[in-house]
Amino acid sequence: MPKPAAREPLRSNARSNRARILATARRELGRDPDVTLEELARAAGVVRRTLFGHFPGRAALLEALAEEASEVLKATLEDGAHRSEEPAERALARFTLSMWAVGDRYRLLLSLARHDLGTERVAEVLAPARHEATAILERGQRDGVFHTHLPADVLSAGLEAMTVALLEQVNTGALADDGTRTAVAMLIAAGVPRERAHGVVADAAG
Repeated sequence: MPKPAAREPLRSNARSNRARILATARRELGRDPDVTLEELARAAGVVRRTLFGHFPGRAALLEALAEEASEVLKATLEDGAHRSEEPAERALARFTLSMWAVGDRYRLLLSLARHDLGTERVAEVLAPARHEATAILERGQRDGVFHTHLPADVLSAGLEAMTVALLEQVNTGALADDGTRTAVAMLIAAGVPRERAHGVVADAAG
């Protein structure tokens, strides 16, 4: 049998193992940022040597998670590039709904900023999302649909913290949400009247 044909399944297995390790790391680090690599290997169903074959140490694993999150966030933002042409309140609703789908990655990065990756690296990964949120808020303030008692970048930081807190509540089972309740809360916090916020989010989700 030719050797190249025998090597292909190994490459496929390696990709599968790597993906499983990363998925497990996202889940377990979200629960416990201090989980060890040995514990991650057991949770992923691989031996320690396999994990270290892909990621020589904790720093390498965390950097891989950061890079993965960066790619997912950029792809999500690119999918919604037309938001700049929408009314600001609808754009903020759609932005929140799209970010909710990748919220666990967002939350994990913020957690790792305090433990491992450092705030500068995490800020670099999250910069495109934060920039878009701030741009939407600035536009809404100019248009008179969002309140102006806070600068847009400060308001954006506050809304980000609220979103992460609500995601935590979903993960603990205290809140049931597919993202729409959080999007309504975002609009209300930005200054949109409650009934109007519900209508905008329903329209954006539909």
